[in-house]
Amino acid sequence: MLPSTSVNSPMQGNGALNSRDAARHTAGAKRYKYLRRLFRFRQMDFEFAAWQMLYLFTSPQRVYRNFHYRKQTKDQWARDDPAFLVLLSVWLCVSTVGFGFVLDMGFFKMIKLLLWVVFIDCVGVGLLISTLMWFISNKYLVRRQSRDCDVEWGYAFDVHLNAFYPLLVILHFIQLFFINHVILTDTFIGYLVGNTLWLIAVGYYIYVTFLGYSGFLIPVFQMRKPAQRLRNLAMVTHLEVA
Repeated sequence: MLPSTSVNSPMQGNGALNSRDAARHTAGAKRYKYLRRLFRFRQMDFEFAAWQMLYLFTSPQRVYRNFHYRKQTKDQWARDDPAFLVLLSVWLCVSTVGFGFVLDMGFFKMIKLLLWVVFIDCVGVGLLISTLMWFISNKYLVRRQSRDCDVEWGYAFDVHLNAFYPLLVILHFIQLFFINHVILTDTFIGYLVGNTLWLIAVGYYIYVTFLGYSGFLIPVFQMRKPAQRLRNLAMVTHLEVA
């Protein structure tokens, strides 16, 4: 079964106590708690957030295993600590500034690129993909279709952030070492390296997103088809350039 939250679970036992628990576990209460901690840096666990960023590259399964632990201890799949979001925002700013310097952009073009990356690439696309996956999961992937069980939207957005971070590092950091002297040389090697980096980045995004919804209903073998399509697309692009 997909990561989900039970709506009626707090309504057992003592009525008055469980009513307070139910109010504390509503989506609005969780959102308020999350936003309230957004500017309280002393309450954030940046070391744990950095650990998650490291393992999103080396062993993303361990990151999602921690989501299961959170569900068991706090009855919530989505992150309740905004430290990961803060570190990701810092990465967005630093990598975009570095991208601007490498491409010799002016100050205003760099700011424009930063706003585009933050509000379009990360937030805008993330809201679209998260909402789509949240709807599809609740509509088709949840094993028990009932009002008592549904996939958290906050968890779907966390899955997007997890998948977006490796893509950001590959395209806005690793690619910088090749962009001027290899990728922009208008040669076969340049196209090969550029397309390969994009293939790895998009493949990472799909894989980490897949892990967020796997182990519940989606068979692992279904991941072979999109991966094969990505490889075929890269090969066709290389052949066209050649």
